[in-house]
Amino acid sequence: MKPVSSTFDQRKPTVAIAGAGGYIGRWFIHQFKDKYHIVALSRKKVKKNPHPEVEWRQVELYSITSTVEALNGVDVAIYLVHSMNASTRLNQGSFEDTDLLLADNFSRAAALNQVQQIIYLGGLLPEEPESKLSRHLRSRLEVERTLGSRSAKLTALRASIIVGPGGSSFDMIKNLVRKLPVLMCPKWTESETQPISLRDTLDIMDTCIGNAQVFDKVIEIGNPEVMTYRNMLERTAKVMGKKRLVFSVPVFSLGLSKLWVGIFGESPPQLVSPLVESLRHTLTVTPELAFKEKEIDYLSYEEAADIALNSKENPVLPVFYKNKGVRNTVRSIQRMSNRSGHSATWVANRYNIWLPSFFKFLINGKRTETGDIGFHLLWGKKPMLQLTMIPDRSDNDRQLFYITGGWLVKRFDYGWLEFRGVLGGSYILSAIHEFVPRLPWYVYVTTQARFHLWVMNRFKKYLERKVD
Repeated sequence: MKPVSSTFDQRKPTVAIAGAGGYIGRWFIHQFKDKYHIVALSRKKVKKNPHPEVEWRQVELYSITSTVEALNGVDVAIYLVHSMNASTRLNQGSFEDTDLLLADNFSRAAALNQVQQIIYLGGLLPEEPESKLSRHLRSRLEVERTLGSRSAKLTALRASIIVGPGGSSFDMIKNLVRKLPVLMCPKWTESETQPISLRDTLDIMDTCIGNAQVFDKVIEIGNPEVMTYRNMLERTAKVMGKKRLVFSVPVFSLGLSKLWVGIFGESPPQLVSPLVESLRHTLTVTPELAFKEKEIDYLSYEEAADIALNSKENPVLPVFYKNKGVRNTVRSIQRMSNRSGHSATWVANRYNIWLPSFFKFLINGKRTETGDIGFHLLWGKKPMLQLTMIPDRSDNDRQLFYITGGWLVKRFDYGWLEFRGVLGGSYILSAIHEFVPRLPWYVYVTTQARFHLWVMNRFKKYLERKVD
C-alpha cells in the first residue's frame, strides 16, 4: 500500500467546500473542522456561526467574480454541487446545462486562485457507451471533465448511494420500507450497486486532500459487497425491525416508478427523476479504479443503515440571513452544439449580426460610439435591449455583456448576458443571468420569455448549419 503524501507539509490546509450546507458538506465540517481551516461556501450570509473556527463565505456560484473572491487563499476545493435549486423566479434551463455552467465557473475561479486540487464527489458510472448513460450520469461526467479542464488537479470520487444520517437517497429507501408493508418493486431494483457508508466516504475524502498520488485520478468507491436495490430494501427492513414482503415485477414503466418512489419515498421530483433514470444501470466499482490509497475496514450495509437510522449526532449549521434579492429575476441557459469549433467571441459577434438580420422586417441592430449594442424596433429610437461589452472580463472562450438599457428592462445595473465555450469548445452556452423584465410578470412569462427561447432555438439551428 502506498503511503499518503501531502503537499502541505506541517501547516493546516485551507479547504473550501462548495455545497457546504448539504448532506456530505455539513458532515465533513462536523468531522474535520479542527483538522483543516474550512471555508464553507453558501449563497446566504451567515447571521450566527456556531463554530467560529469555520469560515463561512457568501458566494453566488453563477458569477465568476463572486466565485473567484470566495476561493481566495484556498489550497483544496471540494465540489459537492448537484443541480442547484433555482435562485431566480424563472429558470429556463436544464439541470445538465446549469451544472455545466456552474462547474465551468468553479474551474475558472480555482485556476485564477491557483487552487492546487479540486475533489469532486460524483456518481459511479456503468461500463457502457456515454451515449447510453442516463441524463443524470452523463451530466456528472460532464461536470467531472469540466472541473479537471484547467490547472487545479482533479480527484474525482465516484460513489453509489452514501448511507448515513440525513442522506436523501437512503431516506427515500427508509421511507419506502416504513410506509409500505408490501413492496412491489420494478425491474430496475434488480440492478447491482455498491453502497458505501458516510463514515467511509468521509475517511476517503480526508485521505485524498493534498495527496499528490490521487491528483488527476478517477477513483470509484463503494463497500466491497455487491447488492441489488431490492436487497437494500430487504436489509433496511431487517435493520428497522419491519416484516416486509418484497418482490419484483416486470411491468413498472419509468414514469410509474418515478411516481411510486416520489409519493411513498417522500422525495422531491428533482431527486427522484434523475435517480430512477440512473438505477437502470449496473453501478459497481471498476477494479482498476477502486480506492487503494489506504486500508479501510468498511462498515457493512447493516452497520451503516443502523447508524443512519439511530444516530443522535446532528451537525449544527449556522443561522443564515434570509436572502431578499431582487423580485422577478430570470435566468435562461441554452446549450448549442459547436461542431465547427467556433470561439465564444465569434459566436457572440455572429449573434449580434444574426439577430437583426433574422428579424430584418422588425429589428435594427445599432452600435453606439461607446461600443454599446442596441436592438431597436424599426420605428423606435429607444432600444428594446442594450448590451455593454465588458472586455476585461471576456476572453476567447467567454464573452460577457452587461444589460445596461432598454425599454424591456426594469433594472439596468443587475443582469448580464454571456456566451461561453465549454467541454473543450464542443458546445457554446448562451446564458442570461438575473434579468429583471419591465413587463408585468404574467405577461412576460407568456410572451417575452417564450419568445426568447424560440429565438435562441433558431440561433442554435443557424449555428449548426454554419461551418465557415
